Amino acid sequence: MSAGKRLIVIVGATGSGKTALSIHLARRYGCPILSTDSRQFYRGIPIGTAQPTEEELRAAEHHFIACNDLSDCLNCGSYETAALERLQELFLHHDTVVAVGGSGLYVQALCEGMDDLPKADPTLRERLTERLRNEGVAVLAEELRRLDPVYYEQVDRCNPARVLRAVEVCLQTGRTYSELRTGAKRKRDFEVVKIGVDLPREELYERIDRRVDRMMESGLEAEARSVYPLRHLQSLQTVGYKELFAWFDGTISRDEAVELIKRNSRRYAKRQLTWFRRDPAIRWFPPDDLPAIECHLSEK
Repeated sequence: MSAGKRLIVIVGATGSGKTALSIHLARRYGCPILSTDSRQFYRGIPIGTAQPTEEELRAAEHHFIACNDLSDCLNCGSYETAALERLQELFLHHDTVVAVGGSGLYVQALCEGMDDLPKADPTLRERLTERLRNEGVAVLAEELRRLDPVYYEQVDRCNPARVLRAVEVCLQTGRTYSELRTGAKRKRDFEVVKIGVDLPREELYERIDRRVDRMMESGLEAEARSVYPLRHLQSLQTVGYKELFAWFDGTISRDEAVELIKRNSRRYAKRQLTWFRRDPAIRWFPPDDLPAIECHLSEK
C-alpha cells in the first residue's frame, strides 16, 4: 500500500528548532506531521512539553499531539502499532509524511520496530512502580546497574519509565535487558529519510535557557500546579514538572527550580544528541539551512 511513499524524519535535541523545520517541510510538500515526541502525546501539559502552538497547529495537520490522558500507560510498542496504522491512512492521500520529535526510542519504533520483549507482569509492575514512587528513580537505576551493567551505561537514567522497564524485564526473565534487545530491524514498505537538526553546543544551550524563561512567562507554573495532584503519574516524571513539584513541596526555591529545569534540559539535550549521533542514516543540517535540506531531500 505504501510503495513509493516517503517518511521524512526530523530528529535532534530539545529546543533546536525541529518544530519550525517540520512545519516548513509540511507546507513545502503539502503533507501532515506525525509526532514522535513521547511527552507531547499527553493532554493538559502543552507548555512544559513544548507542544506546537495553536498557530503552528493551524499551519499544518498534526497527529499524536495531546491525544492521550495523563493517566494513560504508553510505550514504544503500542506507539509503533498506532503510528504505522496512522501512516497507512495518511499515505492513502499523501506521498510524503513528516515525522518529528526527540524521543529516540519512539523514532526507532516507527522506523525500525522494537524488540519482542515480554509483556509486563501486572504484579511486578505495580511493585516497581511503588518503589519508584517511594524511593525515586536513582534507586531503581542502581538496581539496574547490578542486574544489567551494559544497559545501565546506555539508558537515560533520569527517565523513570525506561529504567523501570529494564529492571522489570531483568527480574521477569532472569536475563539482561541488553541481551534481549536484539536490534533487528523490521522492513518498512515506505522510504525513510532522516534529517538531524544540528547547532553549536553553546548556541543550543542558550536557546534552551531562553525557552525555559519563555515557558515560565507563558504560564508553566500554573500548568504545573494544575497537574500537581497527579504528580505520581509516570507521564509527569519529566523535566519541567519534577523541579516545579519540588518547589511546591517546599524543598527548593522558585529560582532553584527554574535553574534546575534549565540544567536538566541541557543534560537531556546532550543525551538526545548522543543517541541520535549513533545512527549513520541521519544527515545533519543547521535548522535554518533550508536550501541545503531541500536539496538533500530532492536527491532522495
